[in-house]
Amino acid sequence: MENLKNYLDELVAKNNTEAFIKDDPVQFPHRYSDIHDVEIVSFLVATIAWGNRKMILNSANRMLEVMGRSPYDYIMSEGFKTLKPDKCVHRTFFNRDLMYYCRGLKYLYEIPAGGRSNNSLENIFYNEEHDVWKGIQTFRDLISQANGCASKHISNPCCDEPKKGSACKRLHMALRWLVRNDGIVDLGVWKRLQPKDLMIPLDVHVARVSRNLGLIDRKSNDRQTVELLTTRLREFDAEDPVKYDFALFGVELM
Repeated sequence: MENLKNYLDELVAKNNTEAFIKDDPVQFPHRYSDIHDVEIVSFLVATIAWGNRKMILNSANRMLEVMGRSPYDYIMSEGFKTLKPDKCVHRTFFNRDLMYYCRGLKYLYEIPAGGRSNNSLENIFYNEEHDVWKGIQTFRDLISQANGCASKHISNPCCDEPKKGSACKRLHMALRWLVRNDGIVDLGVWKRLQPKDLMIPLDVHVARVSRNLGLIDRKSNDRQTVELLTTRLREFDAEDPVKYDFALFGVELM
């Protein structure tokens, strides 16, 4: 196990660099300084982060250009109401999906928190158990409430029946950006949740690499597998298991 840890640590050191940012979707929240803009951009960009990387970056650029200098101001002033619903943003994500997400985010910011409007989305995700699955469920449920229905673009962790829960890869990636703070790639603008609370963002490639390395043997790419893999990675670093995302995504399979 020590050899595997050393191998993964080397890959983390290789990939977790400032040079990584320019070719990754994480570049977009890095463009903003206001916490509202950073968290909004993190969730919206992570939501369309699937498929060809160049296409993801182009789609994210176009989406954010529409929102102007402050995505937060755009959402709170309901600028999204002027969008043409059937225009494609990225693959199966259309303007109607962006409008859905923006409507939900506006609703979240307007929920009273300590006698004032919610000053950060972290308040939605934080709970005494430091359970990020529960936070994701709350986030999804409230956005569904704002729109009167759920969306396939916001994954369901299914907290009532965890065995049926989604891996929630894109949401966990956004949380990694917002919570981890090593001063390199991830922004770490949230302070109540801690890196040790996070779950690994699991996609097909990361799952396949993890099986090849003997980290997991479960075949399904779902919530249970995310939990198994994260538990395994905590053996290498209990305080920051998700840093190994920088290692697992970068392994090339033969």
